[in-house]
Amino acid sequence: MKVTIVGAGNVGATCAQRVVEAGLSDVYLVDVVEGLAAGKALDLAQAAPLVGHGCRITGGTDYAPTEGSDVVVITAGIARKPGMSRDDLLATNGKIMTEVVTNVCHHAPNTILLVVSNPLDVTTYIAQQVSGLPRERVFGMAGVLDSARFRTFIAMEVGCSPQDVTAMVLGGHGDSMVPLPRHATVSGVPIGQLIGPERIAQIVDRTRNGGAEIVGFLKTGSAFYAPAASVVQMVAAILRDEKRILPTCVRLSGEYGLEDVFVGVPVSLGAGGAEKVIELDLDEPEATALQASAEAVRNTVQAWENLSM
Repeated sequence: MKVTIVGAGNVGATCAQRVVEAGLSDVYLVDVVEGLAAGKALDLAQAAPLVGHGCRITGGTDYAPTEGSDVVVITAGIARKPGMSRDDLLATNGKIMTEVVTNVCHHAPNTILLVVSNPLDVTTYIAQQVSGLPRERVFGMAGVLDSARFRTFIAMEVGCSPQDVTAMVLGGHGDSMVPLPRHATVSGVPIGQLIGPERIAQIVDRTRNGGAEIVGFLKTGSAFYAPAASVVQMVAAILRDEKRILPTCVRLSGEYGLEDVFVGVPVSLGAGGAEKVIELDLDEPEATALQASAEAVRNTVQAWENLSM
């Protein structure tokens, strides 16, 4: 097995570390900055005898070694800086995504693309448009991360292990995301029996702002430990053909009454990629919120189309 990770910043390098230390596959780390990927890969390779794995990890600026990759994880892009508009971020990262996917597909046309770069929903759309790959092989990571944050905040409130919390977040990766408290449980017990409605509403709001809260603490950076862990859970599901049902940003084709839009929904992940979209039984407020989230994604995609004309 082989995984390529594009982008050797905090998220990409931590993904590489988690993949090899879990013994999932060999890794090729690529970045446009001369020496960055090669240096981090060599450092990680020298840790192998200490942490006990036999996976090979190399790095460079050339895309040719991506050939034969089972999965390509794309983390490349810039973070939003003070004074930068969302359109500025979209214009820059959209161009980066176009270039990355063009290079990857030239050398690894049969790979699966897992997109992590923000703004996530539109960069995943761009990756699919540029690659021309079917929806099963182009999807984004956001729902796993947002759901992990939701589960963490529930566990903090209840005072239990986060491993005992089951919860899911649908929709776009941003203010319009749709946490589903009605479907959340602690060891099978609905959270409504453990937490009052006012506190649940506060937890939902904190989940929607989970990334911004971390940026507020770090000042000059953003989250990378939990995003990397989220990526690796998805990569493991693909490489091991686990058929894990995980919230995944995928193009919908009529599911949930939505057509040709990338939003987070439960998906069965296996060797074929996003093998099956799972349709939850949503009540009216949940369905309305998901429709609104999808519309927000459509607006962002339209903004990209206008910028790229």
